[in-house]
Amino acid sequence: MTDRLMLLDTAGIYFRAFYGVPDTVTAPDGTVVNAVRGTLDIVARLVGQFSPTHVIACWDDDWRPQWRVDLIPTYKTHRVAEEIEVGPDVEVVPDPLTAQVPLIAESLGLLGIPIVGAAEHEADDVIGTLASTASMPVDVVTGDRDLFQLVDDARDVRVIYTGRGMANLELLDGAAVEAKYAIEPRQYADFATMRGDASDGLPGVAGVGEKTAAGLLRAFSDLDGIVAAAHDPASAIAPGVRAKLLAASDYLAVAPTVVNVVRDLDLPAVDARLHALTADELAAAQEFAATWGLDASMTRVLGALPRD
Repeated sequence: MTDRLMLLDTAGIYFRAFYGVPDTVTAPDGTVVNAVRGTLDIVARLVGQFSPTHVIACWDDDWRPQWRVDLIPTYKTHRVAEEIEVGPDVEVVPDPLTAQVPLIAESLGLLGIPIVGAAEHEADDVIGTLASTASMPVDVVTGDRDLFQLVDDARDVRVIYTGRGMANLELLDGAAVEAKYAIEPRQYADFATMRGDASDGLPGVAGVGEKTAAGLLRAFSDLDGIVAAAHDPASAIAPGVRAKLLAASDYLAVAPTVVNVVRDLDLPAVDARLHALTADELAAAQEFAATWGLDASMTRVLGALPRD
């Protein structure tokens, strides 16, 4: 089997699990474990369907880094509002989920899946670094469109997009990104910067939507080229679009640093190869499952792991 690394946007997975599995799923002692069960089921599905040889659970050590907020104060502001509509995009962790996160981490460890995070950085940055430095093909599992910037056909980096649900997974390579947005994956971060993203609190360039942003990138290659053209009276940019870009100069000066994922973090080396569990490891996983009433989900995920 050809080696392939799967990088999990772990918080995205367990939020999806929490909101997708009824909170009537409880352990024998009454503890709600719907997110743990859902996470195990999702991991079983992903490993079974895409057959990675290596898996890393990428962790949000800081889901809203101050250095990003300093550049764009509205960054993810709505996710920390006191009154918000509950849903899978909400980062204010509900109490029943808070209690489950350590159990999710423990379950992943029992399966031999390492957890990797980085201080003052999001899981996206961990994913960006690992995807950019991996010595093997990579599948990035995420519901975050910003990570489309990592798609790289030359290095065989793909995105398994969960945004439409686990029943409607999308496997995105370069051609798929181009078909969706009429740009190359390398242009996606600049595209997202101009378009903006309400879910991340990024205002974008007022009056510049996806079609205009894509057209500008096709004409001028990247944001630097677009900004230079906007300041050049002789360029072919339409007067109205030029005015919108110039009005957004302050935003465009800082937004790329926020939108582009970090690709050069100093991360610990981990053994991410999936393996058949030893007798002791298997016993520990089964004991965990019995304690928390997760026998069926643990059986499914164990069945997806390699066998001797």
